[in-house]
Amino acid sequence: MIKENNTVYYDVVGVGNAIVDVLAKVGDLFLSERNLPKGQMKLLEAADAGQIYADIVPEREVPGGSAANTVAGIASLGGAPAFIGKVHDDELGQEFTRDIGSSGVDFFTQPLKEGPMTGRSIVLVTPDTMRSMFTYLGANKHLSVDDVDENVIKASLITYIEGYILDYQSGMEIAQKAAKIAHDAERKVAFSLSDVNCLKGKEDVILDFIKENVDVLFANDDEICTLFKGQDFYECLDLIKPHVEIGAITRGAKGSVVVNGRTKIFVEAEKVENAVDTTGAGDLYAAGFLYGMTQGRSLGTCAIIGSIAAAEVITHYGARPEVSLRGLVRNKLLSYGIKP
Repeated sequence: MIKENNTVYYDVVGVGNAIVDVLAKVGDLFLSERNLPKGQMKLLEAADAGQIYADIVPEREVPGGSAANTVAGIASLGGAPAFIGKVHDDELGQEFTRDIGSSGVDFFTQPLKEGPMTGRSIVLVTPDTMRSMFTYLGANKHLSVDDVDENVIKASLITYIEGYILDYQSGMEIAQKAAKIAHDAERKVAFSLSDVNCLKGKEDVILDFIKENVDVLFANDDEICTLFKGQDFYECLDLIKPHVEIGAITRGAKGSVVVNGRTKIFVEAEKVENAVDTTGAGDLYAAGFLYGMTQGRSLGTCAIIGSIAAAEVITHYGARPEVSLRGLVRNKLLSYGIKP
């Protein structure tokens, strides 16, 4: 964090779900036998989540959540992030709080003392490295507008909101309040579409939110095409232009496209020899991109930093970086002839 006139300023504050990821390897048959959608996120009630959990052999349990992963990545890059999200004061909630704090992220949201337990996401990884997420939101449903810390948002250069929070009733109200505080303080608002299932049936509502509140939009190619109800990908790049200042659209191994007015910047993906788990790739791309923005880098360089961060996280299980992204990005940029 940077102190100026006795005020603490953050690079980015993330607003989203506080989740503990339970990771396991399964075959395609495991999914098909249980009618579980592959490669998507599905919300579950506690009993259904418990049944899947009983049928797997967990490899790891690691704190996650989309915006939380992004701000953890920003901290690893050397930035100063904060996070707003809700846990229960149970064992997993305490683990989440310890982990996000030790990663360099300020987290002040008060935990629940009673009610639903800390949210968890069962992440099933098939041999093709595709991840399918089955999420019990738990305490996240009790995140409220009162938890939106006005002082933290005003003190942040960018407020980053994950689309997953729109899956529960208070989510839109939370997102709108956070965006209004940020814009009233002359700060930027970034938003991630998060998942195709978050969009289906709500495309018009979410597009209206984007038009009115969002400066920087993150999405993958499937999500942006779903938002515009099945339009061709390249048409979607033009359709998003009037609504946001910057659109950063990832395309997996095809890299990413940054849209800024009449300009489109195509950036190659980082080469990865041994992809293990794609969980968190989009979250870490956003981390690199937003970090680059807060450092005044060009949009092309922001996308390159995002690609480097995303490439690191898919080389291992879990959605948080396992090496210092700051050093990794510095060395990569130097090798590309870009000033770090």
